[in-house]
Amino acid sequence: MFLIFYHSLLARATLRADIRYRGFILFLTFLFYTAYHLSRKPISIVKSELHRNCSTVIRPADFNITDNATWCDWAPFDQDNYKTLFGVLDNSFLVAYAIGMFFSGMFGERLPLRYYLSFGMLGSGLFTCLFGLGFYWNIHSLGYYAFIQVMNGLMQTTGWPAVVACVGNWFGKGKRGFIMGVWNSHTSVGNILGSLIAGAFVSSAWGMSFIVPGLIIASTGILCFFFLVESHEQESGETDPLLQNSSHVDRSVNGAIATEPAEVVVVEEHPEAISFCGALSIPGVVEFSLCLLFAKLVSYTFLYWLPLYISNVAHFEAKQAGDMSTLFDVGGIVGGIAAGLVSDYTGGRATTCCVMLIAAAPMVSHGLITHLQGMLLLCGGLVNGPYALITTAVSADLGTHESLRGNSRALSTVTAIIDGTGSIGAAVGPLLAGVISPTGWNNVFYMLISADVLACLFLSRLVFKEAQGWCGRGPRARG
Repeated sequence: MFLIFYHSLLARATLRADIRYRGFILFLTFLFYTAYHLSRKPISIVKSELHRNCSTVIRPADFNITDNATWCDWAPFDQDNYKTLFGVLDNSFLVAYAIGMFFSGMFGERLPLRYYLSFGMLGSGLFTCLFGLGFYWNIHSLGYYAFIQVMNGLMQTTGWPAVVACVGNWFGKGKRGFIMGVWNSHTSVGNILGSLIAGAFVSSAWGMSFIVPGLIIASTGILCFFFLVESHEQESGETDPLLQNSSHVDRSVNGAIATEPAEVVVVEEHPEAISFCGALSIPGVVEFSLCLLFAKLVSYTFLYWLPLYISNVAHFEAKQAGDMSTLFDVGGIVGGIAAGLVSDYTGGRATTCCVMLIAAAPMVSHGLITHLQGMLLLCGGLVNGPYALITTAVSADLGTHESLRGNSRALSTVTAIIDGTGSIGAAVGPLLAGVISPTGWNNVFYMLISADVLACLFLSRLVFKEAQGWCGRGPRARG
């Protein structure tokens, strides 16, 4: 009787500790990726300061510059092709990010996540600060800023596969859509904070719009090194155990091993990391990857061009345009959570994404500015909902697919393939916006509507399969 009572107390204590650990890891990874996105946002806010309408700016009395048209602009962005040059900066980051992402997942499977994330955040902080220091060092070379963007893009690839793998190791499939929907709000929170921080300095000293976010992400890198716990082995059904065929669990945390009886020998299996082709063969990976390519094209076009669009069309100052653009990200938070909840309840990840993308298409229009605030919120929710669901719950589902037979080391690679393919769209979208926008903003929005439609088409087979499951003609998979 005493032993039963003792084991009951021990089980409850273990459960409470497990819940605390899960909450702590969820908070930490949320904080980490908030910092990643926070450090990406300043460039979109600073654009409208690098090239301004100088005829509306009061010239300082001690300024002896005769060229009234561009005296307040920052060279080399003082030329008529400034939108093309902004496109070069965007794509220097995004192309490097897209290429690096395909390799990042493989590194993430083979290196300790704690070290990998810490290195990435410190590196990203360094290059973000170097971009801002160009203001104080009076650097006017496009090559300098483009190189910084390339290096920052490569550093940023360390984040997503690692944090998704970490959260996927701690949480099972039961409520993964809702949990990751809430957790994925870090993307929008980071964008909002990045906009507000950059906006606070943009009009006085735009270099600080980069330096402050750079210091923040570097600080979170140090935090990661000391506090991140990569995974927790548990024998209950909620999480997939990382140890197989062992009656004892090695409760090690970053190399610190808890006391075990002397006669117990803990044997831990290390399955091989999955190959690139092996990850592509998992059912659903190709379809969701191609869907994300076009969904992310839309989302990142808004991310990089929305403040400039608001500034040009509504004639707002750089800070006002940046603050207004945060409404799109607020809508994205609600959209991501809603997508996770609905997909958990229905078991239809693809159908949830498809319905939201169809609803988003008419919202993505030049008339957005007419009813700006409400439309930005709604559009943000519908555009970012599918993007958030695919990059979190869907990636985690496919990375722990039954065909992998419990190989937990596939999660980072699958996540990197899906997000890497999406990042190609993220690179193409802002580039096309830079090329098309001189012909009129209407044409940019036609491009975005077309991308939404294509994203839906790539999910059509999976939507049909889910519909068959609901009608009782096929297996229904929930979560």
